[in-house]
Amino acid sequence: MTSPGFVRLAIILGLLCLIGPFSIDMYLPAFPAIVADLGVSDKTAQITLMSYFLSFGVCQMIYGPAADMYGRRPPMFVGLGIFIVASIGCALAPNVETLIAFRALQGAGAAAVMVIPRAIIRDLYTGTAATRLMSLIMLVISVSPMLAPLAGSALIIPFGWRSVFYAVIVASGLSLFLIKTQLPETLPPEKRMRIAIGPMLEGYGTLMKDWIFLGLTAIGGFGMSSFFAFLSGASFVYQEHYGMNSTQFSLAFAFNAFGFFAMSQLAGRIGERYGLIRMVTVSTAGYSAVMILLTLLVVIGIDSLPVVMGLLFVSFAFLGLVLPTSMVLALETKAELAGSASALGGTLQMLLGVASMAAVAIFFDGTIRPMVVGMGVCAALAMLAALLTLPKVAEPAHNLEETGPAPAA
Repeated sequence: MTSPGFVRLAIILGLLCLIGPFSIDMYLPAFPAIVADLGVSDKTAQITLMSYFLSFGVCQMIYGPAADMYGRRPPMFVGLGIFIVASIGCALAPNVETLIAFRALQGAGAAAVMVIPRAIIRDLYTGTAATRLMSLIMLVISVSPMLAPLAGSALIIPFGWRSVFYAVIVASGLSLFLIKTQLPETLPPEKRMRIAIGPMLEGYGTLMKDWIFLGLTAIGGFGMSSFFAFLSGASFVYQEHYGMNSTQFSLAFAFNAFGFFAMSQLAGRIGERYGLIRMVTVSTAGYSAVMILLTLLVVIGIDSLPVVMGLLFVSFAFLGLVLPTSMVLALETKAELAGSASALGGTLQMLLGVASMAAVAIFFDGTIRPMVVGMGVCAALAMLAALLTLPKVAEPAHNLEETGPAPAA
């Protein structure tokens, strides 16, 4: 099997990464239906989302080293198998407790196809080429927040909320086929870590002592946390506070997400022209400033829907430059531990995200204030991490050449 071309590889990895977000974004319009069908509160329904993200984050710690030890493909097969079994359990769940448990298991499986594609990128590309590939993958993933809620609504209205899980079962089966037939192994045996717990723990220990890696991870982590705070409250805020139906919510959600993914496509070009460090510095400052402005407006009582959606659009657009680039920079600092670095970075970012979701859920009062204040706090912390970290980071080389994958397994 020959190596996929640049764009073809972006499409393949993007479709794999799409599984996790798709199972989230299709699910968001179902929250009110789940509350009514299972007879639970809004806060209990939010736990089904938090349980997914918690296991999603923690299990990246397992898949990352496994990908460094066994190669990239085998752990993805295992993860997707777990994901399919868990999705069946979610579709058949008789009560919210069972749904929470299977959502956690679903997150454990989905972690594989989020963490390992990032390591594959580092196997093949560095510098702005890696940023460009990450941006192309973001473009593929952008299908999820822009179309998945609409697809979810189209399924939920005639078939009920459980139909969402049957849809992701089909999608994950197609992903298994894609890995088997289209994705070659990119980590040859001679470059793999020795199969042992010791090296895995040693690798994580090395990463946890690297303040540059942790700082870059925190920039993306707090940025991601603000988006998680939005995910936690958006369905209830838009549908209950602003009175939207599920289709209108899906369109509003797609509008907010469009800014993020549109700008992420420019990250490679902007990075080439101005440098990755400068781009992350300016975009983090812009994102934080807009988000803090929105927070202040909401706190003083201005929660006009057009104002909220407009400022969220702008802040998410800045965030589209921050997230892919900060991850590329973090992996650049520890190229020899790409799988473990991707896993640990993903885990730390997810744990920050779950904490922000929990905070929004705890203080949620049916208004927009808890969600926006949570997002504003995360934005301020992202800016602080950027100020403390970026002056110490060296600009990576603009390596635009493919290093070459190993032959297919």
